[in-house]
Amino acid sequence: MRGRMSLRAAVRTPAFPPRPATGHVPRALGQVLLLVFAGGLALAASQDLPPAPSAASFAMQDRPLPRSALFAPANLLAWCIVPYDNQHRTPVQRMEMLKRLGFTQYVWDWRQQHLQDLPLEIEAAQAAGIRLRGLWIWIDARNDRVGRLGDSNRAVFDAVNRAGRPVEFWVGFHANAFPDDTDEARVARGVAWVSYLRDEARGTGSSISLYNHGDWFGEPENQLKIIAAAGPSGLGLTYNFHHAHPQISRFATLLPAMLPHLKAVVLNGMKPEGPKILPIGEGTHERAMIRLLAASGYRGPIGILGHVDDADVETVLQRNLTGLRQLIAP
Repeated sequence: MRGRMSLRAAVRTPAFPPRPATGHVPRALGQVLLLVFAGGLALAASQDLPPAPSAASFAMQDRPLPRSALFAPANLLAWCIVPYDNQHRTPVQRMEMLKRLGFTQYVWDWRQQHLQDLPLEIEAAQAAGIRLRGLWIWIDARNDRVGRLGDSNRAVFDAVNRAGRPVEFWVGFHANAFPDDTDEARVARGVAWVSYLRDEARGTGSSISLYNHGDWFGEPENQLKIIAAAGPSGLGLTYNFHHAHPQISRFATLLPAMLPHLKAVVLNGMKPEGPKILPIGEGTHERAMIRLLAASGYRGPIGILGHVDDADVETVLQRNLTGLRQLIAP
């Protein structure tokens, strides 16, 4: 389509440039993050968290990174592309859009009105050769309880079961799902929840990925406690930059602890003060965070966000692809 840049063109060279002398993020920030990362390794060890990679690979944060498949088009996935689309695309039209942009995979999010189209979505993705990597699950105590999902979440699991295809269920929790007064009780409740969901997912070889959507459950330290107590089999983490603005100063500490469990990382422009949704490249901290992520040895998928109210999601995705291209251009 005229005027639209493909993902392959937008993400041409998966390597970071040398950090300029001027710009949003000062050179010292990468050095500070490196020191904090090293401290994070010690913190992870002290909390009996899973072992993290050596800090040796983080020694040259200011040098350009080698070419890597991390930001190659085939490793990018589209996220938040169904409810946040003022074009109200059908499943077939959505596959056409993803192909125009060069995406080969995405995760399906939804609102109540989209559930009826899920079987068609699964069929359309398969016919188009687009991988439906995962689906959104939102746990709300007003509708869901351990042992019995509400009708909406039940419909998502049932559609996947009928298709017989393994997926990742990206699971977020409303604050009302953890009413307990103590962390110990909340962890126990979290273990009960993820164990139940993991059992529900096993029939299709699917897995559960804990999603940092704010509140107590959205803090990675708490998610890691739940995984440690429940056992890591069939569980992982999806880390979203746009829900992590308050965690910017802790990112270098959190990363080594999260790394063994990371299933996906979704990018966003990052400022401590917000706003929550910011195009990649328009924040003050995402360059250093992405650089640290790439140097960590993480090689899972990278999410490109379409999360803007009342906008054509194709335009939003393209803007973020362009921002990523500018960050990694040689």
